[in-house]
Amino acid sequence: MITGLVSLRAQRYVFSSSTSSLRLTRTMTTKVHTVAQAGFGTGTNELYDRIRPSYPTQCLSYIRQVSKSTAPLNIVEIGAGTGIFTRALLAHPEWATSIGTLRAIEPSDGMRDVWTKTVDDNRSSIVEGTFDNTGVEDGWADLIIIAQAFHWCPDYGKASTEFGRILKKDGAVVFIWNLEDRDGAGWVAQLRDRIETHEKGTPQFRLGLWRKTFSTPEYISLFHPQEEEEWAYHLLASEKIVTDRAQSKSYIAILPPDEKAKVVEDVKAILKQGDGRVWINKDEGTYQYPYKTYIVVSRKK
Repeated sequence: MITGLVSLRAQRYVFSSSTSSLRLTRTMTTKVHTVAQAGFGTGTNELYDRIRPSYPTQCLSYIRQVSKSTAPLNIVEIGAGTGIFTRALLAHPEWATSIGTLRAIEPSDGMRDVWTKTVDDNRSSIVEGTFDNTGVEDGWADLIIIAQAFHWCPDYGKASTEFGRILKKDGAVVFIWNLEDRDGAGWVAQLRDRIETHEKGTPQFRLGLWRKTFSTPEYISLFHPQEEEEWAYHLLASEKIVTDRAQSKSYIAILPPDEKAKVVEDVKAILKQGDGRVWINKDEGTYQYPYKTYIVVSRKK
């Protein structure tokens, strides 16, 4: 599932928090960050789907063990994007007979269009929705999965309330992210430094703003303290893969053409220098791309 997977290691963290009471209510909002709207808008999604990485098979195996419900499972995937995670989950051998129905939720018209074209499985469907307005009925889901998306959430309390509403008793939310490992090689750190100058205050995953979720009254009332896992590994890299992936970042995608071209030029210069590069096949121009995948699990009380 992951091309060029070289190494993997996992670490576990468990955090604690206090509890309080809260009544479940349905909430409604359609607020989506403007950079996400533009950077993942129509015309950007084909590149995103082609160049963004999938997810390590070990991570999908770990997620399968999260649910304590008996298969077939009802899955809600919020922020499903172009279907990268959806396809990986549906194709994974441990999930092949575990999924009863997968209902994908995605606010972007362009991403839903690509999802519809690339996901071919009669157990799955996709509709418009947001973190706090899924349209899913009360107590339907065994598992909520949010891949590469929750850092864009505008209201952590409302999202937690919605998650609690649609989950069955003892259900869980799984948050998962892939991110280049800046500690894995000098050239990756330099790449991240270069592209991060264009983030302009957007709530990127690396900033950890999403962690405020776990201290909201809504979350504390509805969920147990989160559990966290982290995997480090290597993907296949080449100049085209790295430059295309940089351009798939929302905050790079919205740049004027001349600024975007300068980013590509600077990234190529970083790759030419190649600090800390580990070749896979020098003749073919392929080398290791250090990555990490992070999983956070929140179990409903």
